[in-house]
Order: sequence, then structure tokens, then C-alpha cells
Amino acid sequence: MLLIRPPGVYSPQGDTELLAACVRREALDSSSRVLDLCTGTGAVALTAARSGAPVTAVDLSARAVAAAWCNTLLHRGRVRLCRGDLLAPIPDERFDLVTANPPYVPTGPGRRGPGRGAALAWDAGPDGRLVLDRICRTVPQVLTQGGVLLVVQSDLADVPATLALLRAAGLRTSVVARRRQPFGPVMTARASLFERLGVIGPGDREEELVVVRGVREP
Repeated sequence: MLLIRPPGVYSPQGDTELLAACVRREALDSSSRVLDLCTGTGAVALTAARSGAPVTAVDLSARAVAAAWCNTLLHRGRVRLCRGDLLAPIPDERFDLVTANPPYVPTGPGRRGPGRGAALAWDAGPDGRLVLDRICRTVPQVLTQGGVLLVVQSDLADVPATLALLRAAGLRTSVVARRRQPFGPVMTARASLFERLGVIGPGDREEELVVVRGVREP
């Protein structure tokens, strides 16, 4: 998919591709309501929109929302764009599918807040769960009966914690996709930090991307 991506907006990578592939496996039609969180360029939102479903896409970055708007025009996607923090722009709505590609790169114990500028798309606090935990605790509340959450993350950000939190929120959960890949530039720059934290072994320079699927039982 041809996408406009200005500087400072997360470039679609392996995690985007893995999540989009899972979206294509969902049974969506024009009656399905879809929410894409941390939309970035809008790539996943546009994938869902190709089913005919109305899609709402949210990002905290004004630059990302602008890029996604350009891409929806380019691809004539049926996507409503909102700037804001996760569910804040759509407080009283319910969705049949929620997708999320949140920041999940650990920053180490010295940095506890979100990233700034382009790093807003990947910095996720000491353990990489700054946004993941919030998604797990809040998104189940906006799912319709039988609704689905698809969230992609790295195995460096504690996949079992995601599964446990979603189960505690009443969802039936499973890992539906995996992809092992070499570290990108951000992960490579922090490899020595990850080694010191015990997140990876000495010399390890790969991560496993995982898509977790949670379903609200009808």
C-alpha cells in the first residue's frame, strides 16, 4: 500500500504488516464498527476500511493524524480521524473490532513518561507497558458482545501480562500471529540496555512480534 509518511510519523514495519494480516482474517462488513488506536499513517485503518466497514482512527500525534488524513484521501478510505489519547475522543461509542499498534519499546528505569516527537510512537516506559496496560484495562469496555481486540507488541514487553490483563477483563484470549525479526534501529540502539535489564541474552539481536486476540463472549 502506497502511503504518505512525513518525518516524525512511524513508518509501517513488520508489526504493521502482521496486524494488518490479522485484520484481513476478521469477518468484517459494512455493519461492522472498527476502531484503530495509535493509527500512525492509517495503514491498519485503511486495511479494515477495504471491507466496507466504517472505521474510526485515533492518534495522539497531530502529525500522524494529518498523515492518516492524506492517506485516506489517497486511498478513498471510509475512515473518521480523531486526535487524542486512546479512547478519549470517542468516550461513549462501542466497536465490533478494535486494533492497536501501541508504543512497546522499553526505555529502562530512568524514563517513565511517554516519548516525545517521533519517539512518541515507540517509547513505552521502563518495561514497555506504559500504553499496553492502559489498552488492556480500558478497551474491553468498548467492545460489543462478540467484539474483538487485536493488539500487536514485541515479546520484550511481556506478552503473558497482556494475556492475563485481558482475561481479567473478561476476554477470551489467544496469540494468533507471530513473527521473528532482527532488531530495527531503535531496538538495536538499546540492545545493551536490554542486556543489562535481562530482557535479552548477551548478543541477542532479534525480537518476536506477537498479535494477541481478545474476544468478548456473546
